[in-house]
Amino acid sequence: MRPNEILPKWFRLQHSERLVDEAEVTKAQRLSKDPVEFFRQVVGFEPTVYQKDFIELFLKNQFLAARWCRQSGKSWIVSALLLWYSLTHPDSYSIVLGPSWRQAKLIIRRITYFLKKIPPGMVLKPQKTAIRFTNGSIIEAFPNNPDTVRGPTINGIVYLDEFNFVRDDEELYDAILFTLGTTHGKFVCSSTPWSTDSIFYKIFNHKDYGDFARSHVTWEQAVEPLGPLRRPILEKIRRQFAEDPWRWKREMEAEWAEDETTWLSQSLITKCIDAKLELWPFDSYHQGKFLAGLDLGKHQDYSVLVVVEEVEEGKYVLRHWKVFPLGTKYATVIGYVKTLMDRWKTIERLRVDVTGVGDYVVEDMKNAGIEGVEGVTFSIPRKQEICSLLKQRMLDGAYHFPFVELRLSPTILLSYVAELNVERFQLRKDGAIAFSHPNGQHDDTFWSTGLALYCSVKMTESYVAVLPA
Repeated sequence: MRPNEILPKWFRLQHSERLVDEAEVTKAQRLSKDPVEFFRQVVGFEPTVYQKDFIELFLKNQFLAARWCRQSGKSWIVSALLLWYSLTHPDSYSIVLGPSWRQAKLIIRRITYFLKKIPPGMVLKPQKTAIRFTNGSIIEAFPNNPDTVRGPTINGIVYLDEFNFVRDDEELYDAILFTLGTTHGKFVCSSTPWSTDSIFYKIFNHKDYGDFARSHVTWEQAVEPLGPLRRPILEKIRRQFAEDPWRWKREMEAEWAEDETTWLSQSLITKCIDAKLELWPFDSYHQGKFLAGLDLGKHQDYSVLVVVEEVEEGKYVLRHWKVFPLGTKYATVIGYVKTLMDRWKTIERLRVDVTGVGDYVVEDMKNAGIEGVEGVTFSIPRKQEICSLLKQRMLDGAYHFPFVELRLSPTILLSYVAELNVERFQLRKDGAIAFSHPNGQHDDTFWSTGLALYCSVKMTESYVAVLPA
């Protein structure tokens, strides 16, 4: 075809496409006054009964807190509301916060998923940390930093995810109130219950926070057909938590609970969360002074590798956390460790739990060219030594880590923070401390972390695993 024949058809096609886009935008704007209808006809999902109640609270209140169980869809519905609000309130500026910047960026990723259903004429190209709309509205993820929050003028929504896991939450909350004081923007926070010495706990239990609308959802409200929690998954979670009723109460009943026999308290763990930290991926290259701990498992327990860096004398941060799927062969674990040690200069020492595994694993590591590896046999005195050092480092503020979660399967979501809280202790008649964990739970992350930090001190010969010559 000749140019004079192509161009008219091309212009007609462009015009038709523009008309379709404008029609879709008009349709979205016409439905936007009712968020439930907007979600149903534009975004493409039907809110549950308790999500509709939450939407009603959102429309009527400036301050709103959600205490929902796991897998109930709290971040889903808040992400959808952030999108709806931005589209229906031109030039609004909303921000997302969390116990880590990674957690805040996950909310941006979820909103980006919804954008596939929105007419393209309403949204500019989304970024990993921000979404900009053609009506001038912006949604942006921020690091958990009070000074950052005080800077921008927020006339939209401040959403704080997993509020109960935020370190220095009082300072951050004060900064949020100061920011919203002149704009009349909304503050929405959500979390699974954790420690009681927190602002999130006070919101639900103290009269001084009576201006908050509160939403509480348990597993009974979220199980199918009422919500997204499937019964087979619920039963698996129930079996996993059978001997840990405190965790079931926190994560599935959304109530505050803590076993007083846990070695590391929830408050202590929360104080060690650093919002500025992010884990380093396996395929990255770094240099520094690294220490590693490896707890080996296979069929019933996970093999877990933890790598920490000494950023200054006596100060350590978590850099890498790898949980291998059940059934992973030791040769695969050794290959992973060898590759990581080649990429990161320098992992000075690696201590491995050889209890019940055998010293041959350490020998195989040495034969593979892994330097600085030492086997550790978990006797009662050795466990006490490792646990005491781990706890002391945290009490001294000498160990910090990000808030991070790993999903291993639809039923298994591991949180580094929760895994540190799993180990229990009991004082024996002989004065020694015995450590254990509830059946169905895993203490592999706890011990691999302890081993990594234990690399920072000299191990007495009487506790070293004897290796064949």
